[in-house]
Amino acid sequence: MGKPKPATIAGQGGLREMLTIALPMVVSHGCETLLIFVDRLFLARLGPEQMSASMAGGLTSFMMMTFFIGLIGYTTALVAQYLGAGRQQQCARVVTQGVILAVLAYPLILAGRPLAHWLFASSGITPEQLVPQRQYFDILLWGAIIVLLRTCLSGFFSGLGRTRVIMLSALTAMVVNVVANYALIFGHFGLPPLGIRGAGYGTLLGSFSGLLVLLAAYLSPANRREFGVWTAWRFHLPVMQRLLRFGSPAGVEMFLNLLAFTTMILIFHSHSLVTATAITIVFNWDMVSFVPLLGLQIGVISLVGRYMGAGRPDIAEKAALSGLKMGWAYSLTILVLFVFFPQQLVGLFRPLGTDPVFAQAAPLAVSLLRLASLYVLADAVMVVFSGALRGAGDTFWAMCVSVTMHWLLVPILYLFLKVLDFPPQAAWLALISFFLAFSAIFYRRFRRGKWKSLVVVREEETPPSWLDQTG
Repeated sequence: MGKPKPATIAGQGGLREMLTIALPMVVSHGCETLLIFVDRLFLARLGPEQMSASMAGGLTSFMMMTFFIGLIGYTTALVAQYLGAGRQQQCARVVTQGVILAVLAYPLILAGRPLAHWLFASSGITPEQLVPQRQYFDILLWGAIIVLLRTCLSGFFSGLGRTRVIMLSALTAMVVNVVANYALIFGHFGLPPLGIRGAGYGTLLGSFSGLLVLLAAYLSPANRREFGVWTAWRFHLPVMQRLLRFGSPAGVEMFLNLLAFTTMILIFHSHSLVTATAITIVFNWDMVSFVPLLGLQIGVISLVGRYMGAGRPDIAEKAALSGLKMGWAYSLTILVLFVFFPQQLVGLFRPLGTDPVFAQAAPLAVSLLRLASLYVLADAVMVVFSGALRGAGDTFWAMCVSVTMHWLLVPILYLFLKVLDFPPQAAWLALISFFLAFSAIFYRRFRRGKWKSLVVVREEETPPSWLDQTG
């Protein structure tokens, strides 16, 4: 006979509990969004080519890290499941394995730099955009280790539900980045104007500042005592195996999805400078719509993982639905902005001087932004339910469906834009239609409930003596 379920405490899995954990993560991802948004806004003052270069170069550098970000990012779900199972000492071991993976991943990421340069050169991007794009990409890639370590430590605190630490880290990174970019891009405070290179250096400085905040909290005396941080600082095979088993699908999914997304961006950018400028503006605002929802997703993963680890799939389901309510409330606000104020949103990216490319791109960007309002509510559905599935351990199915969706969009976009020579609005509408269909697929998988029977955390086998005798 199984263990009897403990009584449900009022409010468990409810909206208030979700807000407590997820809201700081939404704010954190909002800060990360604002950080990138301000970079591109500053560079837009220098011209649309610089703005587009920062988008394509930044996305490609992030794409090079995504497998390891997804893999290491599964620390959130694993820490939450160990916490829910009452095995706090394992939480710090998860972090240690994540740090080991980050150190091993860094030289592999740098080794992919020539491949990205080849991708840029073969994509048909104009020389005015290509040169600054390579510069920005190279600078950000050298900072990959900072991103991976931040991911690992953020996963620890989000898994525990202590998301205010992550919010403070993100706020610090944002403030440092905005000030540094203002100084370095335009040459203020006696510094030379570095343009897009200044944006890259400012981003690294901001990210490093955010890492220091997380590191200080992780190594604080109270945290060391509670989780045995120093004793956990060793390779631990059972925990590493779980991280690799359940995190690898998330890493593969992130990498393949962003590779597909970056390919779509390059297809749009190779169409013309006007299309490149318009789609960059639209995706800047789409980022404002989508990235904060990823903070909500982390909250969903954390709560679902915790209650699944405690053997309470009923409360885990309730937590996911609370996340959906929160996501829809945010997405409704975005929908209103996209429908009623697209001209004002596009106008923020107007260059300082008269620019003929922007003048042609602005009306196109307005129409694309209005079309984007069709899927903002579906964004919340996909983000919340995919997070719930991942928190429960259903990572392989989520990976397969998500990757299939993104790679179906690539040939569709190429067909509409390059072969059939349809206008960008038609290609954009086709992408939206497929996205809505896949959101429904994630919802159906969640409602069927197969994820409720999954078990991620079991009693650990005793590791060999040369690895760890404390498991």
